Amino acid sequence: MLLIHKGTIITSEKVQAGSILIDGERISNIVYDDDPQYAILETSLRQRHPDLEIRNIEGLYVIAGGIDPHVHFRDPGLTNKADMSTESRAAAAGGITTVIDMPNTRPATVDAGTLRQKKEIAKEKSLINILFHLGVTNTNVPEIKKLISQKDEETGVGPEDFAGLKVFMGSSTGNMLVDDADALDNVFSITGKNILVHCEDEQTIKENLKKAVEQYGEDIPWEEHSRIRSRRACIKSSIAALEKAISHHTRLTLCHISTKEEVEMVRAAKLSNPEITAETSCNYLWFSDEDYERLGSRIKCNPSIKTAADRQALRDALANGVIDIIASDHAPHLLSEKTGNYRDVPSGIPSIQHSLQVLLSVAEQEEIPLERIASVWSEKAADIYGLERGKIRRGWYADLVVFDPKAEHTVTEDELKYKCGWSPYVGEKLKGKIRTVYLAGKPIVDNVL
Repeated sequence: MLLIHKGTIITSEKVQAGSILIDGERISNIVYDDDPQYAILETSLRQRHPDLEIRNIEGLYVIAGGIDPHVHFRDPGLTNKADMSTESRAAAAGGITTVIDMPNTRPATVDAGTLRQKKEIAKEKSLINILFHLGVTNTNVPEIKKLISQKDEETGVGPEDFAGLKVFMGSSTGNMLVDDADALDNVFSITGKNILVHCEDEQTIKENLKKAVEQYGEDIPWEEHSRIRSRRACIKSSIAALEKAISHHTRLTLCHISTKEEVEMVRAAKLSNPEITAETSCNYLWFSDEDYERLGSRIKCNPSIKTAADRQALRDALANGVIDIIASDHAPHLLSEKTGNYRDVPSGIPSIQHSLQVLLSVAEQEEIPLERIASVWSEKAADIYGLERGKIRRGWYADLVVFDPKAEHTVTEDELKYKCGWSPYVGEKLKGKIRTVYLAGKPIVDNVL
């Protein structure tokens, strides 16, 4: 039995000093400092549990382990860039204890067989808890519906083996574009699973790229990325997704929103369908198109990072509750792949290791209550995917992050756990230093209290 003692506990309901008792893998009790028993808690527990371990974290904060429902760990098939072993360690170093991996791997995770393959890899390699989204194609929706209703006899894979369904309504890494109108209507009518959509209008992007090539040839400047993968492309596609979600009453997550217009669209759409949720990443909260000159290809991602005004709108949406989830969209590529002409360089940013520190930094800059950070960091995702993790609650898994809120930290290349070995956050000064990370009651990161 373990007592995490005298820390400041952060939940979506309150921030208050207290202690957390862990029995095995789960939280046994939470006692706050306004409880009459708090003053004698240590003595009382020692009398009943002589083998009690106590970790005094006075002056430090504790939050639930992060749930990141949007990662690309590249396993299988793209393991030269990343794999479940390296990236799960990077996630743990950043305080994330559960991730949900996206399907655009090789082979793509679009059926029971490829899903089982991923589960077996995770069991062998991962330091943390990994779940999976199943990918939608123009042709596999009938198979997905069958898998939602019953187990696949050959593989033993069933509805409990995947968290949600990912729909690419704009092309990105993996070429999993779904552009068949009947397939889209069919998948948006699915109940019982969360539908996650990547929204960028393909035709708009093609037209913008053609104009850029005509103007610049092969020497397209990096700042053109936000005009090629433009706000219009995002807005047009997001309108289509939200209209379908309202029409079908779909459980929908609009992934990695990047514009102020999408914030307002989601705000309005939630009035008609409360099952709609909004996700963004720290990349859109931290960087803006002004950073293309400094960082170039290192911040090329899809959708593109947009203006400082969009960044501020997303920060405001984080503060006021329109944004429900912060997900990293962790998408590593080798630095050698990020060197070359615009059209040859893949989109994607390795970012998962510093999500919490970016959130804490943004919270301080914008005076956002830490209760909101707890909600977007893990609690809302726990609700959406029906997990008994991601909340500091009696009976739930003891996935916890202990951190020093006052410490400032400048990111260095040496600390990165990614297989690709780089990050656009190197050199950035961020708030908070993670001290210990617990997964089901056991420390998986312990930098000595």
